[in-house]
Amino acid sequence: MTTLRDAAMQSKAWPFEEARRVLKRYERKDPDKGYVLFETGYGPSGLPHIGTFGEVARTTMIRRAFEIISDIPTRLVCFSDDMDGMRKVPENVPNQDMLRRHLQEPLTTVPDPFGEYDSFGAHNNAMLRRFLDTFGFEYEFISATEFYKSGQFDDTLRLAAERYDAIMEVMLASLREERQQTYSCFLPISPKTGKVLYVPIKHVDAKNGTITFDDEDGHELTLPVTGGQVKLQWKPDFGARWAALDVDFEMYGKDHSTNTPIYDGICEILGGRAPTHFTYELFLDQNGQKISKSKGNGLSIDEWLTYAATESLSYFMYQKPKTAKRMYFDVIPKAVDEYHQQLRAYPDQPVDQQLANPVWHIHGGEVPASDMVVPFQMLLNLASVAGAKDKEGLWGFIRRYAPEASPETHPGLDQAAGFAVRYFTDFVAPTRQFRAPTEVERRAMEDLAGRLAAWDQPADPEALQSMVFAIGKDHGFEPLRDWFAALYQVLLGADQGPRFGGFIALYGIDETRALIEKALAGELVEA
Repeated sequence: MTTLRDAAMQSKAWPFEEARRVLKRYERKDPDKGYVLFETGYGPSGLPHIGTFGEVARTTMIRRAFEIISDIPTRLVCFSDDMDGMRKVPENVPNQDMLRRHLQEPLTTVPDPFGEYDSFGAHNNAMLRRFLDTFGFEYEFISATEFYKSGQFDDTLRLAAERYDAIMEVMLASLREERQQTYSCFLPISPKTGKVLYVPIKHVDAKNGTITFDDEDGHELTLPVTGGQVKLQWKPDFGARWAALDVDFEMYGKDHSTNTPIYDGICEILGGRAPTHFTYELFLDQNGQKISKSKGNGLSIDEWLTYAATESLSYFMYQKPKTAKRMYFDVIPKAVDEYHQQLRAYPDQPVDQQLANPVWHIHGGEVPASDMVVPFQMLLNLASVAGAKDKEGLWGFIRRYAPEASPETHPGLDQAAGFAVRYFTDFVAPTRQFRAPTEVERRAMEDLAGRLAAWDQPADPEALQSMVFAIGKDHGFEPLRDWFAALYQVLLGADQGPRFGGFIALYGIDETRALIEKALAGELVEA
């Protein structure tokens, strides 16, 4: 009999493929530290965006897959680079002038423009942790500021001073000649102004672990590399962190991929073993531009969760991580409905297909049942024709369609109904464009209204769909999708819509007839 572990070792689902790569690191002996360490990084220079969430979600999926194929304990660390200097002011935060006065200061000393936390870095860290906690992730949070100042990074920093020339050899080979003249892997933090200084280093004392440089006012200073008085440039910091923590796995965006040899090389110079890494494609906004924390473009986590449940976002993150993803509001309905399609399919699948089903990875193998007896896209169309202002306005239709359903017995559906009304109000209603039917379309819709008037069977979605399909054929629509497009455009003011038989069953036969008559009378176009 095939066990779950046996099936997982053969699964082609990408989290299992990545988990097997991590396991291969320890095929001869278990890690000396007693666990496998997964890490994600966050640069809190701006509000956390959906890509940051994606790294944690996807890494968690790989971690859970690893726990199926191995008995080695695991940890997940979310590391915030909050000691970085603020290089520019984000466009999507208040008090811009105040922030400009603190450029180049570590993010954990820049005042919080929202006035809620001790610093801008602390604010953004709290935002990230709130998002991660919303999704129930198991993780440990590490602040770079605390990591540097507490001495946890000191041994690695002393070693960086000892092996400064080797680190610089790696770095200088990647830089333009002009940048080479002033570059150092060490960035002192001015004891006078508190700023992170991008200045040439005059001397590195490997024995004493100090660096000498000219401060902003031209005076020569010597600082120890330990205790949070000096930090590493971001590329050396990446590799040094891997070495200091003994990281086994980290994923990052495609924009980092050319730096992978640098990260690996510095990690190894500092006595570490380069982790297994995974490069994912970037997230894009509605215009195809890379999403950015400083610009605040694209879709935020809060915005997604305004219109759909957390699981739909996790489903979106699971899909094709090696393919660039456009992140805008119009991807939400499809993600919701596909997630529930996979939930419904899961119980009847053999174990190998279950392990390839996204919902296994979203729920760590504890897959719930779907209570979405009405698809999200259908709820949107119902909100449109019913003129619903709240979810209670949809439940009268839902109860007639599914008498066994109620907000108490189907809480997921109840929540989705509220999301659908909100989504319709904000995105669908402002863009609806009804059109008048052509003569051919008018005759077909009159036929549809007539057959609905004569309908004496139960409102079965499949039977109604077959009837609508037959009308399209009878009236010569070729291809038939033109007939359904006409129904959507004339009756719903949209280019796409649900299976129309299901819509009739949900909205009601008499109500659909009345909707057709209003459309044929021109009332929808006028409205």
